[in-house]
Amino acid sequence: MTNNTTIYQAGIIGAAGYTGGELIRLLLHHPNVHISFAHSNSQAGKPVYDTHDDLAGETNLLFTNEVNTAVDVLFLCMGHGKAKEWLAAHPVPDTTLVIDLSHDFRLHKDWIYGLPELNKVNIQQARRIANPGCFATAIQLGLLPLAEAQLIQNEVHIHAITGSTGAGQSLSETSHFSWRNNNISVYKAFNHQHLAEIGQRLRQLQPGHQHALNFIPVRGNFTRGIFASMYVNCDLGEAQLNDLYHNFYQTAPFTIITHHNPHLKQVVNTNKCIIHITKHGDKAFIISMIDNLLKGASGQAVENMNLSLGLPQTAGLALKAGGF
Repeated sequence: MTNNTTIYQAGIIGAAGYTGGELIRLLLHHPNVHISFAHSNSQAGKPVYDTHDDLAGETNLLFTNEVNTAVDVLFLCMGHGKAKEWLAAHPVPDTTLVIDLSHDFRLHKDWIYGLPELNKVNIQQARRIANPGCFATAIQLGLLPLAEAQLIQNEVHIHAITGSTGAGQSLSETSHFSWRNNNISVYKAFNHQHLAEIGQRLRQLQPGHQHALNFIPVRGNFTRGIFASMYVNCDLGEAQLNDLYHNFYQTAPFTIITHHNPHLKQVVNTNKCIIHITKHGDKAFIISMIDNLLKGASGQAVENMNLSLGLPQTAGLALKAGGF
């Protein structure tokens, strides 16, 4: 597997947005991938670096409105609801690996849910992969070891704050700089759309789980990252909890258990999830952090591609955090 020298052709639909731009950045430096096309109706004919100016000097690739569905891997980076419409209008061969970064197929039985820490074997055999949501990734990675041990026996309380890039590139009142700067706000309290996929995957490991997930999402006044904290009643001690998490993630290259109180800069610009577990009375307290555009979107999509194509799981994802 590590000696695979095949160059795979990749296409990106919706390449002008944040996740499309991050995919281009990652794939330009991937040892086994060539970007066949970057699709955008609105930017067709323009250089990619005009929109993604962090890629100036990295590529002369142009956006196109033409599509080649015969590539080896196709990434769908469109808004929620758009991927289903696009696939209905553009039949894709069964042999083409399709990775959708939207919400459209995360609950679909014919698509593999692309959380490598949970579904690695199935991902390795898949040709249709639904990338998890960003909040869902951080929260699930914080709770899955408890679910596998059948330890979620009461309601879970979750508080998570996300950067402005989590809202996408289209301007809105709450993503405008003058509103977001020096400001925070709660949105979709208790009914965020990611709750359905979180609950489904917890039941994958703990069948019958029906306990409430009390999720309070918060808009942060920064651009990238998700800092999720959660607590649940648990009889295990702190050392036992840390052993449980270490054992669950011992073969997961990007999920790291730390004994030090973490901070968000440790994961920004990486495909890592950093988890910290402590015990407070009868409650297990878990911190789980990711970069919403990487482990929460494009980085995880590349990780899924690597697994499905038989490449090293970490290929193209050796990224260093900007710690200062």
